[in-house]
Amino acid sequence: MEAAAQEGISVQDEAVDKSKFKECNQIAFYRRQKLLHPGKSSYRALLDSVALSDDNVKFQIIHEENKVLLQVEICELEGNIFRLKINEAAPLRARYEVPDVLIKEPTTQRLSISHKEAGILVLKSVNEEYKLQVTANPFQIELQSTDGIVLSMNSNGLLYFEHLQPPPSDSKTTAENKEEAASDSSKEKQEDLGLWQEKFGSFLDIKAHGPSSVGMDFSLHGFEHVYGIPQHTETLLLKNTSDGDAYRLYNLDIFGHKIHDKIGIYGSVPFLLAHKPNRTSGIFWLNSSETLVDISTKAVAEHVPSRSTAETAKQRVLPRTDVRWMSESGIIDAFLLMGPTAFDVFKQFAELTGTQALPPLFSLGYHQCRWNYEDEQDVKAVDAGFDEHDIPYDVIWLDIEHTDGKRYFTWDKKKFQNPKRMQELLRKKKRKLVVIVDPHIKVDPTYTLYSQGKDKGYFVKDRNGQDFEGICWPGSSCYLDFTNPEVRKWYADQFAFKTYKGSTNILFVWNDMNEPSVFRGAELTMQKDAVHYSSWEHREVHNLYGFYQQMATADGLIKRSLGKERPFVLTRSFFAGSQKYGAVWTGDNTAEWEYLKISIPMLLTISIAGISFCGADVGGFIGDPEPELLVRWYQAGAYQPFFRGHSNMESKRREPWLFGEKNTQIIREAIRERYVLLPYLYTLFYRAHTAAEPVMRPLWIEFPSKIDTFGVENEYMLGNALLVHPVTEREVRTVSVLLPGSEEIWYDFRKFKQVEAAGTLKIPVTLENIPVFQRGGTVIPLKTRAGKSTEWMIDISYELHVAPDTEGYAKGELYLDDGHSFQYLHEKQFLHQKFTFHKQVLSSSCTDEKGQYLTTCIVERVIILGLGQQPMSVATCLKDGKEKEVVFTYDTKTFVLTLEKLALNVGADWEIHIK
Repeated sequence: MEAAAQEGISVQDEAVDKSKFKECNQIAFYRRQKLLHPGKSSYRALLDSVALSDDNVKFQIIHEENKVLLQVEICELEGNIFRLKINEAAPLRARYEVPDVLIKEPTTQRLSISHKEAGILVLKSVNEEYKLQVTANPFQIELQSTDGIVLSMNSNGLLYFEHLQPPPSDSKTTAENKEEAASDSSKEKQEDLGLWQEKFGSFLDIKAHGPSSVGMDFSLHGFEHVYGIPQHTETLLLKNTSDGDAYRLYNLDIFGHKIHDKIGIYGSVPFLLAHKPNRTSGIFWLNSSETLVDISTKAVAEHVPSRSTAETAKQRVLPRTDVRWMSESGIIDAFLLMGPTAFDVFKQFAELTGTQALPPLFSLGYHQCRWNYEDEQDVKAVDAGFDEHDIPYDVIWLDIEHTDGKRYFTWDKKKFQNPKRMQELLRKKKRKLVVIVDPHIKVDPTYTLYSQGKDKGYFVKDRNGQDFEGICWPGSSCYLDFTNPEVRKWYADQFAFKTYKGSTNILFVWNDMNEPSVFRGAELTMQKDAVHYSSWEHREVHNLYGFYQQMATADGLIKRSLGKERPFVLTRSFFAGSQKYGAVWTGDNTAEWEYLKISIPMLLTISIAGISFCGADVGGFIGDPEPELLVRWYQAGAYQPFFRGHSNMESKRREPWLFGEKNTQIIREAIRERYVLLPYLYTLFYRAHTAAEPVMRPLWIEFPSKIDTFGVENEYMLGNALLVHPVTEREVRTVSVLLPGSEEIWYDFRKFKQVEAAGTLKIPVTLENIPVFQRGGTVIPLKTRAGKSTEWMIDISYELHVAPDTEGYAKGELYLDDGHSFQYLHEKQFLHQKFTFHKQVLSSSCTDEKGQYLTTCIVERVIILGLGQQPMSVATCLKDGKEKEVVFTYDTKTFVLTLEKLALNVGADWEIHIK
């Protein structure tokens, strides 16, 4: 949220005004790095310094002009991952290395030296599938697989490393500093380089430790399709950049962010994927300072080695994508994820940063939010409205106005006189409440959170050692230093029921404004020279700030339940690894068609960067959607991971029943579809949690060899079984849908009819629904009907949709647990069933015998699609051998077999025989 006129604070105009945010060329370290052009690197490897251990290979490189030594460390990690670290051999002071993002110190494997000669060092991976060739002069590294070079580092000579220096006031180094600045650029004056201080508008950033920027280029050989590095309001396929047009990773509160802009918005994941038909690879650049990424794809003539002495060496033209990472500070710490498949890359990234937390089931239902529901009566009325209009929902949200003067962990005593009573009413309806808890703390000595935080020294400091004060919603505010583990522990304790008065165990949390947002700060965020725990400057940790707040909040919700209950925390600002703590969304979007359209590639990009639990505000946060747009957004949101309607304070009320009966009916149906789909969706989240498979995926992930899928961003796969094509344009009667794979069979998800052929098809659409297709070869578990909320649906029976492939085969799975606790982990309270259809037999079997979860819930109905002929008989067969005839219906036009009244326990092993 939320930049609007509030208690005399007006920031909307500022936030929309692009001049309040830096262009790339206004960023000093970017200008400095761009003075280094592609060409021969100034670095040379000192191969006589090579030291080999069980953990790594180390050697030094030297800059030929300034003679500074850098230490290079190369590791092979378990699971086809390589790590490259470059730091100063003897820095003036420690340089920042990102903590807490990696879930553990990765397990290394011993690299061996396979070849060493003058100027060349060749290292071999444990399985001998990969070689790392280090060339000494100029320094570069090639990572080769058995079928050629996958990627090379510093092949364009853009390795950049500003070593730490004493300040220029030190008389011994003033001349040297001037000389170095002059040699860096004869054209630019020293002050333009922003070495020790940098101006932006009226703001001055004092760099106490001087310039410390790092950068490096990576060449991806044979790749022309690259993805990732969220968050930007941009296309799925990353575009070539030009000077001044880099992708920026710097978490910023940009209200009504522009479409097709590479400026950083609320989150940053410095993780890029490259894909070609036979391989997917990834680069994870572990750096939390401001980072810019240049991308250039071109055709390059590459040398192809001859296979025999008789053959002459050839050249062939191949695509190559060069990716240049430039960060303001820290060290170079890059992980090279070798795949070779996309799913391998997702697992490799999860090995490093963790998998998506398994969310509580209620959080996959529909969430109703606005800035702001006025008071307890308003909450009660909106809740009753959903029941009156027979629309399911799970969670109602309260924005900043519910607090006592923007003091978080408090309630407005007039509007919310009895918050516990309000929550008890929701609990009786089996629903939940989410409240906002932002990181800025009102400067008010009578506010316990402020006075305690001040006494304990828990706020971020300014460069003079005083508590950093900035303007945010409460007016003058201090900002908790979440980088300090002691602060995180104390903050987590604030969620205890005895401390957070008026909270109950159905209250969950929304962390907003945590970029952090500072209304009168440079780029509306915290000064880079503010000081954090262990004397690190804000410039080092900026992109981690929201990550740490969400971590502390999730920990607090777990603690308050004594470790028994799963938390739900939505955060606006995020980093690599945020998936471990909850959900994210795309921030302050606008109620326009273009924002619905761009939300799809934005969510796909976040998903493939490890954060499956993501969504965009349904209807658009800013402005008033026309009814058709609102309907289309509900239909899209129903098939996306996080499903929340939200709107700005100045937007008109837009509860789903306020747009006429016809639109209410269509929205009701879209939300009900979501609830019926929950068994499949929850199973997908289990897969994300255990196997790092994205819930929402670009088509190319499921169809990695189909080049026509590589740039598709207007449709997506939900898991491996459903293809969803939201309608994102006004008044359309047909949409072009790509159903990939000539050997695939596709079925209309609602009508069950097999689609004539795969390929790009013109599909007629009405306002009533959007095109959704089930892929042949899959079995999808659903509920037979929707309930008032997820908790009302526990005992509702299941149905299975069986869609055979060309071989008449299909498979699927169902994961089930209590939906809210950690007992699935600690007590093995879960159920995991596999469904297989083969040779006219549908079988259900347990995939994990450790699962102890018992349920009386039944599979009531099975629908088998594309069955070529009407069966003579159908019978169920239980484990004890008992057979029972099943009454069935068969549609000769659609070839659909429907089996009703089955009463088969969903957790039992059984078979259905079709003869």
